[in-house]
Amino acid sequence: MKGDEFLAHYGPAALVTGASSGIGDAFARELAERGLNLLLVARRADRLQQLATDLQAAHGVNVTVCAADLADPAAADLIAKAADGMDIGLLVSNAGFGLKGPHQANDPAHMTAMLQVNCGAHLQLTHRFLPGLLSRGRGAIVLTSSIEGLMGIPFSAAYAASKAFTNSLGESLWGELQPAGLDVLAVCPGSTDTEAHALQGIDSSTLEGMMSPREVAVLSLDNLRSGPVYVVGEQNRAMFDVLLGMPRRAALLQMADNIRAALLPIEAS
Repeated sequence: MKGDEFLAHYGPAALVTGASSGIGDAFARELAERGLNLLLVARRADRLQQLATDLQAAHGVNVTVCAADLADPAAADLIAKAADGMDIGLLVSNAGFGLKGPHQANDPAHMTAMLQVNCGAHLQLTHRFLPGLLSRGRGAIVLTSSIEGLMGIPFSAAYAASKAFTNSLGESLWGELQPAGLDVLAVCPGSTDTEAHALQGIDSSTLEGMMSPREVAVLSLDNLRSGPVYVVGEQNRAMFDVLLGMPRRAALLQMADNIRAALLPIEAS
């Protein structure tokens, strides 16, 4: 669905969380190019304001910003208040972060915050905005997940579990909302060229099949009706077709060996 048809079905406004960088920034830029007004949410108000200024100048859309930390359960109240009076037809619940390494080495407070951002925010925002979407009888929900949500991932246990939650939520809502004319898509990117890798101590030059955030955003929006779960990129789909076709024990042990070998140089440095 392109052009005026996309705008008529999913517009006039979209909400994007995690919009200050990476895939969220790319979603915001692509949606503005498609003519949707925006409510942009992230922690970093300065980045949001600059993005809003750029998009308004480039595309003539209205952009509202809401500085909120989705690790705080009260953030949903702030976002709902910021959206008051806006006709939100597309909810892109994108914000998230990850943790890598042995599970016992993770900081408990960081894991708790990650679960709130990666899981709790999806729950709260879909709950808040579904009544409006249902009353419209058209629109969509996008939940940014990961290929790591397709199976357990050794040395990424908490993150993979949070993304499995996201996939399950997406599937459940898709089943509920299909008769209501609403699309639901849990988007599963693989390696994407964002600042997340550096924040997790990962050398992005060692990663294969890296996609740009714009590729992920464009493909996701072009496949809103391909739910409930959409794996972004042919290489990612091929890789997980193989892994998911293996006996699960063998796939997990093979993956653990590969990741352990990749982590050793990082831990030694």
